Amino acid sequence: MTTTLRPEPAKLNGRTPTLPHRGTQAPPRVHFGRRTLILRRFGMAYRFNLRSLVVCLVMVILTVLISLWALASGDYELTIPEVWGALLNDPEAGFARTVVVGWRLPRVLGAVVFGAALGASGAIFQSLTRNPLASPDIIGFSTGSYTGALVVIIVIGGGYLHLAAGALVGGILTALAVYLLAWRRGVQGFRLIIVGIGISAMLASLNTWLILRADLDVAMSAAAWGAGSLNATTWDQLTHGTLAILILFALLMGLAPSQRQLELGDDAAKATGVKGETSRLALVVVGVALTATVTASAGPISFIALAAPQIARRLARTPGVTLVPAAITGALGLAAADYTAQHLLPSALPVGVVTVVLGGGYLVWLLIHEMRKRP
Repeated sequence: MTTTLRPEPAKLNGRTPTLPHRGTQAPPRVHFGRRTLILRRFGMAYRFNLRSLVVCLVMVILTVLISLWALASGDYELTIPEVWGALLNDPEAGFARTVVVGWRLPRVLGAVVFGAALGASGAIFQSLTRNPLASPDIIGFSTGSYTGALVVIIVIGGGYLHLAAGALVGGILTALAVYLLAWRRGVQGFRLIIVGIGISAMLASLNTWLILRADLDVAMSAAAWGAGSLNATTWDQLTHGTLAILILFALLMGLAPSQRQLELGDDAAKATGVKGETSRLALVVVGVALTATVTASAGPISFIALAAPQIARRLARTPGVTLVPAAITGALGLAAADYTAQHLLPSALPVGVVTVVLGGGYLVWLLIHEMRKRP
């Protein structure tokens, strides 16, 4: 007589799971807490977080509403139907088309496009460092772009393209200095932030010295531009800036898979075939170029790049920083801040003043929140 030993079924929460018999209802599907929309096209499957899609759609609608409201507001008040008629080139629009298309539309579109660029740039650096304090205005890249632009304005002179080139060169040189000084068998997020804050303070002093040494008229215009303003946004600046930002967004979409792998760590990224330092350097260059493009067009606008990725992350409840929600949040944030600076205050102010006030309060809250998380 032989005895057959059968393994005892594993118990889950003190209960023995039973297999469904033939004809009985199949067990429910496992729910992982996030509803996902799967789109299959051309032999490939694309997965989208349903909550992120809804949040992005709501923010896009709010951005459009704020933009229409901004186009209708001002010394020459218009109604929304009149704005639509001017945008659609209605023959009866008359002077309203000049007001909307010629005067107000470049500023409104600039707020949306430049805000999206700043939000995406902040998402890049916060993803690379895995730290919510990392943004181009905190770690000095915006200040470096401002320094390069100031050199062009005060020392060299030139038009918008020269200004954009100076901002790009200044931002890249600053990023290279921060990267080399923070290097120690690799770059850690906390060390990069500390070094960047120190470089930013040094460059801020250099910028002040450059303005004090310049002629009065040049110094006044440079200081006003340095506050961050969309007042002087023209169709020429908007066209060049939008074209550059679209090219950088296309490059960023190609680098997005590498960015997601780098969030898992360099070892995991190498295991999947991603070259860590090469991909990281390419992402840094794209992030700096986005910031430099905005700085050349509107001056250094602070705290949009810092706040937009974290606000988008909390609204969409994503496990990490994502590029598209951060860009849309940045567009909405800068459009709302510019409308506030123009119409909701006793006197019109540069948009950079409003973002500094709002962003300063957010930065204090973020520091307190991060300190409470530490043991």
